[in-house]
Amino acid sequence: MDVVNALADGFVTAATPVNLLYAVIGVLLGTAVGVLPGLGPAMTVALLLPVTFALEPTSAFIMFAGIYYGGMYGGSTTSILLNTPGESSTVVTAIEGHKMAKAGRAAQALATAAIGSFVAGTIGTALLAFFAPVVVRFAIELGAPSYLAIMLLSLVAVTAVLGKSRVRGFSALALGLAIGLIGLDPVTGQRRLTYGEAQLADGIDIVVIAVAIFAVGEALWVAAHLRRSSSSVIPVGRPWMSRSDWRRSWKPWLRGTAFGFPFGALPAGGAEIPTFLSYVTEKRLTKHPEEFGHGAIEGVAGPEAANNASAAGTLVPMLSLGLPTNATAAVMLAAFIQFGIQPGPLLLEREPELVWGLIASLFIGNALLLVINLPLAPAWAKLLQIPRPYLYAGIIFFATLGAYSVNLQWFDLVLLLVLGLLGLLMRRYGLPVLPLIIGVIIGPLAERQLRQALQLSAGSPSGLFDEPLAVAVYVIIAIILLWPFLAAGVRRARGTTPSGETSPARRDVTEPAAGSPDPGQRPESDVVPPVRADHAADTSTPTTPTEHR
Repeated sequence: MDVVNALADGFVTAATPVNLLYAVIGVLLGTAVGVLPGLGPAMTVALLLPVTFALEPTSAFIMFAGIYYGGMYGGSTTSILLNTPGESSTVVTAIEGHKMAKAGRAAQALATAAIGSFVAGTIGTALLAFFAPVVVRFAIELGAPSYLAIMLLSLVAVTAVLGKSRVRGFSALALGLAIGLIGLDPVTGQRRLTYGEAQLADGIDIVVIAVAIFAVGEALWVAAHLRRSSSSVIPVGRPWMSRSDWRRSWKPWLRGTAFGFPFGALPAGGAEIPTFLSYVTEKRLTKHPEEFGHGAIEGVAGPEAANNASAAGTLVPMLSLGLPTNATAAVMLAAFIQFGIQPGPLLLEREPELVWGLIASLFIGNALLLVINLPLAPAWAKLLQIPRPYLYAGIIFFATLGAYSVNLQWFDLVLLLVLGLLGLLMRRYGLPVLPLIIGVIIGPLAERQLRQALQLSAGSPSGLFDEPLAVAVYVIIAIILLWPFLAAGVRRARGTTPSGETSPARRDVTEPAAGSPDPGQRPESDVVPPVRADHAADTSTPTTPTEHR
């Protein structure tokens, strides 16, 4: 009953005219940036951080939450109409959604995506309201060693699964931790990594870092790959669903929600894995297997529900533990720091009005998304026709204005340019951005817990392992780090290669030698050349956003 009463008080806070206005602004902005390829809720929240200085924290976070949920919804529009996922979490939606659009069923695909987002978001938000206090009660009893171990698990888990290689992921994490060290030592007061520059003594403002890495870095990357030709957009009618579409969609909505929420709440869970699992599950359970690969509505309903349920799950560790598991949550955590609010287990106790108002606004935002976006689907499609040079020029302008407004110092503009170039280089060489941002935010918090744990043990390293939970978490971290080597050893023991083929040492002697031609293999000259990126929208495989810019 405490949760119900607290949630009722949250609705009182979120339902004020001012907060309702910010909720509407948030869902509209979120849907718009979700529709436009290359933009995303993380970049939008980062751009708006300087603008929200004058707002009440509750109003600002209600708008940020609307942007987050709206961005998750809007990405499906691009995937369905252009076969170009605006976010990595909507890649699976494009597989069946674009086929439905090419078959003249774009309206139905958009409708099942919108309603599925509403259903999953509502259920996920309800689970968030009931699970967050439970996690908080557990976290309050943790000591510094356990909390440090959990932070390290979050850093390692997020980094290990992102990017094309672990080396690149941990390189990005190291950059973030190094940037987080800039400034004064919290214990001794000595300057670290300031290189004699007095303006770095207080560290680099998280707003400048977020805006530079997300907005400026992305804009420079898009400018380097900009295409002048505009993409063709499939016309959209008024979204509606027949009785058969409803019958085939409601079970995938629920199953997608069951996949998405737990993965969103896990460190490095994200939305990519549950959307893929949802698609595979619906393909196995469908009564219309012949439609998969040709525009099955279940292949849109399930992954979209998983996508939005994972968004709700992401807020559980952010609000209860102060740990972000994706880029948008990391930027929202930076907003807490900007407003002088300490994230962590005590957030719910110290700022109950903000937290419960935020959770209640998620219910309101979900309803607004459904009411606003179903009739506005054709209008959102027209946003895709905005010339990219104008769009990203505006982003650079607002990024510069926002970074300067933080401290009104020209030095912040220099940092914006330098970090923006760093963001461009990271994209160029395949370094994931999220570990850097999480390293900047979590690094100083983990250092504080490390100092506290060592102080309690009089400097003895054994103080880091004197709690059972800490030991268990360190074991999990070791498994994550050593898993590639363990898996390789198991494969060698079984005599298989990483791709699952039999190793050469155990091949049957009747197999042809490596240099001899296989009678059933086509000559290399007959192999069909790969499809050009310019024509990738005509294939069944979704393309990345930069290929259409």
